[in-house]
Amino acid sequence: MTKQLTSKKDATRLHSAVRAGDFELVLEIINGLEDGELKDLLSKRNQSGETALYVAAECGHADLVKEIMKHCDIVLAGLKARNGYDAFHIAAKQGDLEVLKILMKANLELSMTFDSYNTTALQTAASQGHTEVVKFLLEKGSNVAAIARNNGKTALHSAARNGHLEIVKSLLAKEPGIATRIDKKGQTALHMAVKGHNVEVADVLLKSDPSLINMVDAKGNTALHIGSQKGRLQIVEKLLNDSGLNKLVINKSRETALDAAEKNKLSDIACILKEHGVQSAKSIKPHPANSARELKQTVSDIKNGVHYQLEHTRKTGKRVQGIAKRLNKMHVESLNNAINSSTVVAILIASVAFAAIFNVPGQYVDSPSDISPGVSPGQARIAAKLPFMIFVVFDSIALFISLAVVVVQTSVVVIQRKAKKQMMAVINKLMWLACVLISVAFLALSYVVVGKDERWLANLITGIGTVIMVSTLGTLCYWVIVNRIEASKLRSIRRSSMTSGSWSLPTPYTSDTEILNNEHKKLYAV
Repeated sequence: MTKQLTSKKDATRLHSAVRAGDFELVLEIINGLEDGELKDLLSKRNQSGETALYVAAECGHADLVKEIMKHCDIVLAGLKARNGYDAFHIAAKQGDLEVLKILMKANLELSMTFDSYNTTALQTAASQGHTEVVKFLLEKGSNVAAIARNNGKTALHSAARNGHLEIVKSLLAKEPGIATRIDKKGQTALHMAVKGHNVEVADVLLKSDPSLINMVDAKGNTALHIGSQKGRLQIVEKLLNDSGLNKLVINKSRETALDAAEKNKLSDIACILKEHGVQSAKSIKPHPANSARELKQTVSDIKNGVHYQLEHTRKTGKRVQGIAKRLNKMHVESLNNAINSSTVVAILIASVAFAAIFNVPGQYVDSPSDISPGVSPGQARIAAKLPFMIFVVFDSIALFISLAVVVVQTSVVVIQRKAKKQMMAVINKLMWLACVLISVAFLALSYVVVGKDERWLANLITGIGTVIMVSTLGTLCYWVIVNRIEASKLRSIRRSSMTSGSWSLPTPYTSDTEILNNEHKKLYAV
């Protein structure tokens, strides 16, 4: 086959001579150059990316191809034009068997070249219907028929789609198992054949592998679905006459072949389908033939669901950990505030207790003229009374407890939160005791201040103070006990979950979740 001569931009003198088929001029150019210069010239391309060898193969000049190949290696021979074809590929497309034989004789590896879509020369020749070229390439190539393009289609797909019967037979004879190969749409060569018009191609494919008739593509369509959609009357009749045909296959669009024909308003095909017992999807249930695909889909859905749940759990755990860190920070800050407050209160109680011991009612005996028998100078005038003795003892104990708390708070540095919480619990109990002692000291001294005639007032003050202190300390004790009980329950739950054989979330997530579950506790006593 000779291609019509057209001039191309950036064409060298050699390009023009080859395109014109001027053998003498080509020889003159080749013989007039050194090896290095000749290789540079042979590798030069025109605007379309074509080398001189490509032009010779495209134009069908076998003698020029033979001469140029004497000076070309595999790299030069395999240079591709902008269309993705090399010299061998374009010769296969043109169906020029003589040029292909010359190129193949020079280098067998040229038959395995492919374009940007992974299309081999065999696939190109098969799609163009060049039977002799296909047979020649099949003889020279061991497994070239099994090579697929980027879209998954083999040479058999292309030949079947275009209705090239002899090529289909040759491909099946070389590679019998290629009939069941599917492309990226899940379609076999039979799916492609029913898109064409050649009934014999479909018949040959069915004879090579009868199972093809019920194979479905990615959309769940069988060959009968495709033929009904495309309006291929003769092919549909051929398929319906096959005894192995499953007439009740429903695709993913919930359509049978009859539904597809009626949807495309192909009444003649719809009538034939009805005559052969094909029903609509509404009148039948999905055929068990799809059970394997449905099972696969179910497994895939479960897998995706599990993956989503794991990913969701991971993200949730990450958010929970972030919240837990903020809660821990707030907890530590609260403990620090409580410690600072305890220090201030301890200093206040110590100051009050120290000042009260030297500012008693009635003052002290300081005048020599007022000293009674058995009384020493500086002695409190009420020192002999029982309420004063109670005051002195309790006030002194409160003073020393407060001083001890101040010394501990200012001397001990605690970093760990648990240790800080334990220290705070001890200090709180000491401060409770100091508050009780200073309260008792105040109430005892009130009996001296009001005198015997107004003792009822002291009793009233004692009653009010007792109620306030008992209710306050009782509430605090209740909170402490409740907090201890809840903490004990949480520890028991953790131990049981760790020892049980049931599956659970990882430990960090569990502990953080427990922290969040206890977030409702706005306060607690330690």
